[in-house]
Amino acid sequence: MISDLKTFIEREKPHWEDLERELLRVREGVADLSDLAYSRRLLSLFQRTSSDLARIQGYSAEPELKAYLENLVGTGYSEIHSATRSTRRFQPLGWLIHTFPQTFRRQIWGFWVALAWTIVGMILGGLLVAFDVQEAREAIYPFPHLVQMTPSERVAREEKPTVEDRLAGAKATFSASLMQNNISVSFKAMAFGMTYGLGTVLLLFYNGVVLGAVALDYIADGQTIFLLGWLLPHGSFEIPAILVAGQAGLVIGRALIGWGTSDNLRTRFRLIAPDLATLAGGAAVMLVWAGIVEAFFSQYHAPVLPYSVKIAFGSIELVLLFAFLFRSGAKAALKMRN
Repeated sequence: MISDLKTFIEREKPHWEDLERELLRVREGVADLSDLAYSRRLLSLFQRTSSDLARIQGYSAEPELKAYLENLVGTGYSEIHSATRSTRRFQPLGWLIHTFPQTFRRQIWGFWVALAWTIVGMILGGLLVAFDVQEAREAIYPFPHLVQMTPSERVAREEKPTVEDRLAGAKATFSASLMQNNISVSFKAMAFGMTYGLGTVLLLFYNGVVLGAVALDYIADGQTIFLLGWLLPHGSFEIPAILVAGQAGLVIGRALIGWGTSDNLRTRFRLIAPDLATLAGGAAVMLVWAGIVEAFFSQYHAPVLPYSVKIAFGSIELVLLFAFLFRSGAKAALKMRN
């Protein structure tokens, strides 16, 4: 029952206008209904307007208001349901350009934690190599060829002129094997989130130890330029991809622990499921690119490919990647909030 129609209209009109604006965004394809908070707000506005329409049914003196609300509710029902159906159709380009970077930023805390543990591991790996070179290299390095020769010896071998391309006819196979290995490591970082995040932290820490040990070993042997030319082209995507996978693992761990929420476990996992799928998919795409670059570009050194070219290429990749992760989709998200 409405005791004062004028007061009722003044109180509810902003909500009707808000719903009208949001429906326009849905119609224009700007609204992101995969954002749970936004979808809840839109549904709340629609339900409130529907309730207001039911409450004024007995007021014959306001036919224009009644017609306006009937049209608004009818439009809302049509747009919300049609938009929901359209969101079920996966749109790869839109997902990559908007959904992935938006999700990355929404769960950015996990990325910073993953990066921090990796850096701690790098510091320890560097210290181990600095204090006991040979024993540390044998214990840490995952690949035998890194232990069997010093950085200078490896560089001399890699730069030795050869008549034939050592990867001729095998680039695709080599690239596929690299992708498989890197994706396996990344998905382990994500899956280990089921250990309340502890397994994810340990894997990131170990990767950091290896990276720090290798880096200091090559730098101490005067092979910094070779190191940058070797790692930057593919590492500018490979390492961030592993961090993104670790980010997803930490999101799982946080959901299991239940920090900062009173929701039950099932609800917590239902809320993070879309973000987990997006982060995993984004990391996989990044690793595919890293595998292609490593097979077709990173494995070729001077004099075949000048180190300046390789370093410049990797640096540009890294800048563009972080510009994409921190800026892409920002305008669309701002429009939706406004």
